[in-house]
Amino acid sequence: MQNKLALKLIFFLITTSITASAQKQVTSAIARYNLGILEPSGSVRSLGMGGIGTAIRDNSTVYFNNPASYSSLDTNSFIFDFGVNYGLNLLSDGTSKYTSDDMNFDHLMLGFPIAKNFGFVAGVVPYSNGYYRIEESVEEGDPDYDPVTGGYTAYHLGTGNITRFFVGSGISITKNFSLGVNMEILSGSIKRANEFDFDDYYYVYHNNISATRQLSGINFDYGIQYTASLKKDWFFIAGASLSFGQHYKSKLSSISYKFNAYGSVDTISFTSVDSVKAYLPGSLHTGISFGKKNKFTTGIDFNITDWSKAELNSEETHFADTRALRLGAEYIPDYISNYSYLRRVAYRIGAHMEDNYLVFDGNQVKEYGFSLGAGIPLKGISKSTVYVDYISRANFFIDFTRKSLNTSTFEHYENYFTFGISLNLYDLWFLKHRYE
Repeated sequence: MQNKLALKLIFFLITTSITASAQKQVTSAIARYNLGILEPSGSVRSLGMGGIGTAIRDNSTVYFNNPASYSSLDTNSFIFDFGVNYGLNLLSDGTSKYTSDDMNFDHLMLGFPIAKNFGFVAGVVPYSNGYYRIEESVEEGDPDYDPVTGGYTAYHLGTGNITRFFVGSGISITKNFSLGVNMEILSGSIKRANEFDFDDYYYVYHNNISATRQLSGINFDYGIQYTASLKKDWFFIAGASLSFGQHYKSKLSSISYKFNAYGSVDTISFTSVDSVKAYLPGSLHTGISFGKKNKFTTGIDFNITDWSKAELNSEETHFADTRALRLGAEYIPDYISNYSYLRRVAYRIGAHMEDNYLVFDGNQVKEYGFSLGAGIPLKGISKSTVYVDYISRANFFIDFTRKSLNTSTFEHYENYFTFGISLNLYDLWFLKHRYE
C-alpha cells in the first residue's frame, strides 16, 4: 500500500513537471547574451554545500555531476527527488535599481539499482534560462535622442529556456574504483525581441525585431571515483567527470516588421535557417571529499569549461572561459539520536567563486557567493511494521550570489538570492513480506 501511494505521488509530480513551464521569470541583463543564464548544477543538498558533488557518494541522494556516484545506490532501494526554487534578483548600475522574483520547477530525478554496486538514474534539470524584461525611454536631451525620430520607448524581452534530460548508470569495478556515464539531451528554444514605440504613436510606424534559436542534441558525460575507507568510518573520496565539446542541431529564425496604432502590420524581413552551426564546449570537473560516515562531510570542487570555443553563428556572441571553485561541508550532530530530533538534522554550508561565461568590452563577469542548507529527516514504517529510518529528507537551501561587471564606461551588479526546497524520498522496494 505504501509503495502504491508513493507511485501515485511520483506520477503526479512527473506529469506536473513535464506540463509546467520551466521558464523562470527573473529579469537579468546577462540573460540577453549567449544562451542566457546558466543554471546552477546540482541537487538541493549539493547546492546547500556550495554546489560540490564530484567526489560525493551517498546511497540516498543523486549526484548527477558525476555518474560514477550512482554505483553507491543500495540494492532494492528507490530514490525520488523533486524540487522547486524561488529566485529574487536585485539589479543595480550604480545609480538605479530594479527587483524581480519568481518561483519555478527546479529538478526531478529518479534512481534505483540494477544490481549490486550498479545503479541507474534518470532526471530533468534546467540548463539555461533566457528570460529578461528591460524598458528604456529616450527623451529630448538624452545622448541617444534623434530629433528626426523624436523620443521613443525601447522594450527588450527575452523568453524561453534550454532543458537538460539525462539518463545514466554507474558501476563499481573494484572495491575502491567506480565508473559511470550520463547520456544528456539538451532541448529548448530562446526568443529575444526588441520593440521601439515612438512618442508620436498615431502618426508613425513602430518597429519590432525578434529572433528565435532552437537547440537540441545529445552529449555524454563520463565519471570516475576513487574511495578509500579509513578507520572508524572515516573516508576519503577523489572524483572527476569529463564531457567533450559537441555540435548541436540548431535552427535560427528572425523576423522584422513595422506596425501602427491602427492595426496595420508590414513585414520588413523574415529568415529561417535550419542548419545553423552551434558548438558547445565540454567540461572537466574534479573534486575531493573527506569525512566520517553519517557524521560530517567536507569537500572541494574545481571546474573548467572552455566557453571561448563555443560557436553560435548568426548571433553576436560574448563567450569566455570559466573556472569555478566550490567548497562545502555537512554536519549531523547525531544521526540516530532518539531524544533530540534537531540532532538528526543535517546542517550544511558552502561557498563558490567563479567566472561567468559572458565577456563584455574585454571584461569578464565575475561571480561569488555562499550558501546555507539543511536536511530534515522524515520517518517511516517498514512493511513488517517495525520502525525504520528510510533516510528520506526534506532538503532546503538558501544561496546568495553576486555577479558584477565593471568596464571603463559602465558598471553592472546583480545580487541574486535563491531559496530551494526538495522532497528526497528513499525507500526499500521489491522486498517480499516475511511472516513468523
